Amino acid sequence: MPLKTSLLFSVLCAASLSACAQAPSSDAAQSGDNAEATTPTPIETRPGTPEDRARQAIESINPEIQIDAIAAAPLPGFREVVVGGQTVYVSDDGKYLLQGSLFDVEAKRDVGQAGVAEVRRKLIAGVPASDRIVFAPPNPKYTVSVFTDVECGYCRKLHQDIAEYNKRGIAVEYLAFPRMGLNTPDYDLMVSVWCAPDRRKALTDAKDGNRVPPRTCDNPVAQQYALGQRVGLTGTPMIVTASGVQMPGYMPPDALLSALQQVEAAGGG
Repeated sequence: MPLKTSLLFSVLCAASLSACAQAPSSDAAQSGDNAEATTPTPIETRPGTPEDRARQAIESINPEIQIDAIAAAPLPGFREVVVGGQTVYVSDDGKYLLQGSLFDVEAKRDVGQAGVAEVRRKLIAGVPASDRIVFAPPNPKYTVSVFTDVECGYCRKLHQDIAEYNKRGIAVEYLAFPRMGLNTPDYDLMVSVWCAPDRRKALTDAKDGNRVPPRTCDNPVAQQYALGQRVGLTGTPMIVTASGVQMPGYMPPDALLSALQQVEAAGGG
C-alpha cells in the first residue's frame, strides 16, 4: 500500500482466500504524472471537537494515512473513522483506538460496515463511465464494479464466465488494479489494454494469455490502482456492489447473483 508500514494497517489488512493477494507495492508516487491526480484531499475537522481529536490520534500513528470519514460511532464516547476501506473507533478524548468489528448482537450485524460501504460507494461512483471496461446485458438487474488484474487466476476465472454473469442480469464494470504494482510489466500490459481501440477485446485477450500490442496513452490505470488501495483492496478480484458492499472475493455466477439478491433484500441495493 502507499502508506508507511504501521501497526494500524498490519492489523487491518487481510487477504481473501478467493482472491489473488496483492503484492507489496512501492509508493504510489512512482506512477509519475498520473499519480498527481490521485492525491486525496485531507479531511477537515473543527478544532476542539471529538472529530478533530480522532483525526489527530490517527495521524499521530501515521501522518500519511488518508482518512475518508469521521462520524459519531454506535459505541458511546467514540468516533467512527474510515481509513483504507476499514473502520476503527477512536475515543472522544483521542486517547484510545479500537480495531476490529463492532457487532450489534440484537441486530446481528457489523455496524461498522455501513460507513465503509458509503465511502466506498462514493469513491467508486466518481470513476467516469469512459474509464471503465464494461460487459453488460441489456437492462441489467445488478451492476458490480470489479477491480481486476490480467495476471490473477481468479480474475481470469471470473472473466471466463462473463457471459454467464450477464445472462443472470449482472453487469460487470472493470477497474484496473495491476497487483504487481506500478511501473511493472503487469502495469504496462494493463495500460496497453486500457489504451486499445477495443478495450473489451484487449482485456479478454490479455486474460486468455494472448498478445496485446503495446500501447500508451492518457489512461486511468494508475488512478484506479490508487483508488483500489484507498477502498481497502487486499486482493483481486475485488467485487463491489452499487451500494458499496464488498463481496468476499471471486464468486461464481449463481453465487454472486444470490449474494446480490441478499444485499438487495437487506436494503443494500
